[in-house]
Amino acid sequence: MKLWNKKVAGATVLTMSLLLAACSGDDESTDTGNNDAGSDTGGDDGATEEQEQVTITYAAGVDVTGATDKLIEEFEAQNPNIDVEYREMPADTGASHDQYVTMFSSQDASIDVFDADVIWPAEFAQGQYALELDRFIEADGINMDDYFPGTVASGQFNGRQYAMPKFTDAGLLYYRTDIVETPPTTWDELMTMAAELQGEAGTEFGYLMQANQYEGMVTNAIEFIASHGGQVVDENNEVVVNSPETIAGIQTMIDIVNSDFVPSNILSFQETETNNAWVGGQAVFARNWPYMQSTSADEEASEVAGNVGFATLPEGDAGSAATLGGWMTMINRYSENQEAAWEFVKFMTGAEGQTISAVEGGRAPTIEALYEETEVQEAATLFANEQFVETLQNAVPRPVTPIYPRISDIMQVQLSRALAGEITAEEAAANMQEEMEAAMAE
Repeated sequence: MKLWNKKVAGATVLTMSLLLAACSGDDESTDTGNNDAGSDTGGDDGATEEQEQVTITYAAGVDVTGATDKLIEEFEAQNPNIDVEYREMPADTGASHDQYVTMFSSQDASIDVFDADVIWPAEFAQGQYALELDRFIEADGINMDDYFPGTVASGQFNGRQYAMPKFTDAGLLYYRTDIVETPPTTWDELMTMAAELQGEAGTEFGYLMQANQYEGMVTNAIEFIASHGGQVVDENNEVVVNSPETIAGIQTMIDIVNSDFVPSNILSFQETETNNAWVGGQAVFARNWPYMQSTSADEEASEVAGNVGFATLPEGDAGSAATLGGWMTMINRYSENQEAAWEFVKFMTGAEGQTISAVEGGRAPTIEALYEETEVQEAATLFANEQFVETLQNAVPRPVTPIYPRISDIMQVQLSRALAGEITAEEAAANMQEEMEAAMAE
């Protein structure tokens, strides 16, 4: 498997769970949704502007930055016939997810547009909750190659686009600039340097990561697996985890977790433990999300302020890979205002909307060209950094499947057993293959 890189555009597919999985009727359902929209608007580009006043409801999580209000304000100014009502969802993404599933499974049309975690689109597509967007994208000439490939892949299922990339996130390698002049480029180099530099400048550990049995451990595992050329679920929704490449990635993860340069309790480390140990000056290298740059730079709380750099994660046999995070925007299949809903989605996820999100909310754009804009670069230090952009270019989605929660649970259990030394990498891969195939069959 070739990893994403800056010359590659396009996608494969992404994410999660089942419930009402009547996927055999996808084409018929798609036509029904399109006909409903067509009967309302006629489907012309200018139809929305010719209609009478329309009100749509947009649901998204808590936003303390004010970016959401600014997006709505600017959109309404440009589209005076469309009013947007903002419905604030719970800050807990799991709670939001469950509310959406309850509503959409009963064909509730009270929400038109909603933000979705990158691991939701496949579940919502197969569950017939979300509207496919291909006809809108084609009609308006949206070039999906303008977006980072991994973010496009996150919104696809069975070859169709169900979500538009809104803002993104990906794993990074942090390092101490007062100890390390040039960061490692491969996992082998990382292990060598972590062992040799452990103890420098008062550090206790060579490397920090997330190895506890939870979703964060899965994101770490995907990076090891993908950097060695492996996959868990392929573009045809087939389980392919039991492969030499995946086994090699798992083995590298095992080697690091069982090394002398990580904390003895690394199996309890999540993002919080990683961040706390890092800002406390305890490590030479650490894997975490972009937010840790901010905590590292806090001179009042960080002992490493001014001595932190970051780079792309190390390469395996197939290159560097960072697990994709972030959020998408989708349209409720049962919305009665699909054309107006698309206009809002198009604005939020287009260049103007993403610039507002970056400047007002500090959210990383999914359109690569925006990182060349001065306004965006000045919004956050990361946005002007080539290493960060390269990380986003290499970002890979988690397994793309409508039963992602089950796949994640299987990975967590089997990988945790491997990291604890209870089973080998080969046994972990074989067990995951068997259990995932059984889950798919159900």
